[in-house]
Parts: sequence; structure tokens; C-alpha cells
Amino acid sequence: MQRILVEEYRGKVLECTHAGHICGVDDTGSIRYAAGNPLHMTYLRSAAKPFQAIPVLQHGIEKLYGFTGKETAVIAGSHRGEPFHIAAIESMLHKSGICEESLLCASTYPLNADARDDVLRHDRPKRRVYHNCSGKHSGILALCKGGGYDIVSYCDPGHPVQRQILRTLASLSEVPEADIPIGTDGCGFPVFALPLDGLARAYLKLACSDLIVDAPIRSAVEKLTALMSEHSEMIAGTDFICSVLLRDANIVAKGGAKGVYCFGLKNERLAFALKVLDGSEEEWPLIVASILEQIDYTNRATIDDLYRISQVKISNDANRIVGYSKAVFDLTTDQE
Repeated sequence: MQRILVEEYRGKVLECTHAGHICGVDDTGSIRYAAGNPLHMTYLRSAAKPFQAIPVLQHGIEKLYGFTGKETAVIAGSHRGEPFHIAAIESMLHKSGICEESLLCASTYPLNADARDDVLRHDRPKRRVYHNCSGKHSGILALCKGGGYDIVSYCDPGHPVQRQILRTLASLSEVPEADIPIGTDGCGFPVFALPLDGLARAYLKLACSDLIVDAPIRSAVEKLTALMSEHSEMIAGTDFICSVLLRDANIVAKGGAKGVYCFGLKNERLAFALKVLDGSEEEWPLIVASILEQIDYTNRATIDDLYRISQVKISNDANRIVGYSKAVFDLTTDQE
């Protein structure tokens, strides 16, 4: 059964609630913490991007085309279209000899408000590189070109690269390929569904690579997660939760559309996957901060950063504080 994760108050009146599910696993793969149904099935959406980036590094594509650390990191990112994001993607396309029109994600405006306003102010058109998934598309296209695979059909679930991505996710999540439903993501990529415990196990292996049996995957994961931490701004953007969490070298984190969020803790050897059922993302920082507090996470600076970017205080259009939000769930332990 779902649990209420966050309550929102306007004045003294409860105005909104956000229900969902949380699953936390330990390094045995067992469910250690839960709120709601830890086996809830959810599409990963962009939380899949680190796993989609792994084959790029397995095949040494970043070396083949001379991608920088920032450029390699953005393959796993949901960038906000800030100038440094666009510069990295344009550089990747130039180095790999791929034209922007080859990206199958839609032309759009940047998600970052300042970047979007700048584009509109200068009357510049929508572009595919502004799409928050363009780093992933650019990386996979580079893999296709460097590996001699067909470029046109790179988003087809039957494409060899997509099949490798599925095998990688199945291996790390410990969920058989046949049990992983596949849909179509907003950017046109195949999108996978997993139970929250499988998703948490996959993120645990991103944080604790010693749990990965396959040596080439383990090596790719270690390089990728190091780059995600070193270049955290490339995974999301200024003051967005993924980039904030990744500034903590102990954390590997990534979110996805429609309320799914995941993170792994290296020293604690724990990982969490959560789903906000109404699809909202605004509650992520507050929920993750509460999880970290409930497990007695020692890096208080990370928790404080999450509260800083969360909507603990709700403001109106005139920037006047008119309400507040609070996390209201308690994690159960060991499925008691």
C-alpha cells in the first residue's frame, strides 16, 4: 500500500499530499528499509541514463573520439540546457562527426529558466541539443558510429546497442531480461520498468562496484561514477538535486521523469529507489533529506544542501512565504 511521503500546507490548512513508495537495499541485495510497497513497478525514465552510458565506456568510445570528462559525464545526465551543457554536446558532435539532425530527440528550449530566456531574448530557434536527453543521444550515436552499428535505428529496442543496455541493466538489477517491460521514453529511447528493489540493487552496484562480477562493466561503472561526481554540474544543472547530491563523493544519484529517484551510498553500502506517484519532482530533495536523516547519515552538509533547494517554505508569486512542506513518512526496517 502507498504511503503519504510529503504534506504541503498553505497557512494552517493541508492543501496537498504526495504519496509514493520507497525501497532501500543493503549490500546483500536484501530490502533493508521501506515505506509503502518496495516491490512497486516503475519505469526508470532518466534514472536509467547511467546504465545507458555504461556501454559507451565499455567500448572506449570516449577515448576513440577524445571526449573530455565533462563530455563523457553528460552522456549520463539530464542537463538543463545551460551554456556549458550545450558547449559540451556540440563538442561531442563535432568530435564524432555526427550532425545534430541525427539526434532523434525533439527540438525544444532549454529547461533552465535563464538559458531559456536567453534563447528567446535573442530570437533563437528550438534545437535538439537543448533537449535534456541530448547528451545520452550524442553518446549512443558516437557508440554506434565507432562500433560500426546502424545510426538511423539507434532508438529501436532491437538495435544491438539497445540490447546491450538491456543486458547491462538486467545484470546489475538482478532482474531477468524477460521480466523487464519496455516502453518508449519521451525522448524516443526505449524505457525500462523495474520493481523498486531491483532498481535499488542496480544503484547499489553503481555505488559499490565491488559487487559487480563482470570486469568490463565494473571498470566502466567505476570510471562513469567518478566522472559523475567530478563533473556533477553535467548530470543536471545549477542547484538541481542530482548535481547537489553528486557533490558528495559518497553518493551516486540520478532521477527520472514522473517522480522516480535513486541514489546509492558507498560507505554505508546502501541504495534507495523511490517513486512519487503523482509524478512530481519538487518533493525529491525533501524526501531524500528525510531518508538520510532517518538512517543517521553523517554528512550534514549534504542534508542541509537538500533542505536549501527544497520547498520547505512555499512562496507565492510575490516571493512571500505562504506555507510549508514536510516529509511525513517513517522508514520501516528489515520489512518488520
